[in-house]
Amino acid sequence: MVEQRKSLTAIASLWVWCIPLLPLGLAIALYFGELQTPTFLFINRYTQILPDTVWAWLTFLGNGWGIFALCFPLLLLAPRLLSAGLLASLIGGAFSQIIKPFLDLPRPAGILAPEDFYRIGETLLYRAMPSGHTITAFAVVSGIYFASDRDKRTSLWWIFIIAGFAGLSRNALGAHWLTDVLAGCAIGIWSGMLGAILVKRIPETQLSPTKKGPRLLALGGLASIYVMLTQSLDSELNQSLQYACVVLIGITLAFFIKAQKPKAI
Repeated sequence: MVEQRKSLTAIASLWVWCIPLLPLGLAIALYFGELQTPTFLFINRYTQILPDTVWAWLTFLGNGWGIFALCFPLLLLAPRLLSAGLLASLIGGAFSQIIKPFLDLPRPAGILAPEDFYRIGETLLYRAMPSGHTITAFAVVSGIYFASDRDKRTSLWWIFIIAGFAGLSRNALGAHWLTDVLAGCAIGIWSGMLGAILVKRIPETQLSPTKKGPRLLALGGLASIYVMLTQSLDSELNQSLQYACVVLIGITLAFFIKAQKPKAI
């Protein structure tokens, strides 16, 4: 019976790696089925029911600095999960930097007339496939999900919905086709799985606040504060969210510094 359960678990683990093939296959079908423009225009039009700020904040979740800041409290609550999300985003970013220039496909603004669709932010013309923001969002949530204990994963399903809306925001803001988002979703999930596998090899003793790894992450928090205060990430609509992230990081760092003091015996 035990061996049978192990076998079923192994099969299930292998099937999980096939899940990203679903969005990737859909992206290929839309692209070669000449449905890329119609699906983009449909989503771009009807997502305007919600305010621009909503979509700008959601796309903030696909910005590397943005999602790192929002997940930063995990430095104290679950450093392994934060490490998994960060490593996954780096893996996904590496894939993105390789694939984007290789394909060099045009974005909506590179093909469609400005009056044909709604757009917010900088005009981007090329390197559409895949969506880097979508990769980052799905890489981080997948890294967190797969690095979590199996019995806790059932309560984390909702983070994939948030990542999905982060990807959808790239259509809503006129920056990417739906095909770019679907491909980014697939690559992001695979990156998250890889990140989780690698982070699980880190001994628990190396994740305490007094170790080098968490301290390096803390320095990353300081860098994030600098970026939040000196740059406008993706849109000026995110400025208030950036200030909120500065407060969130500051509070986390205060408790992290307090954790550096040795406990009295």
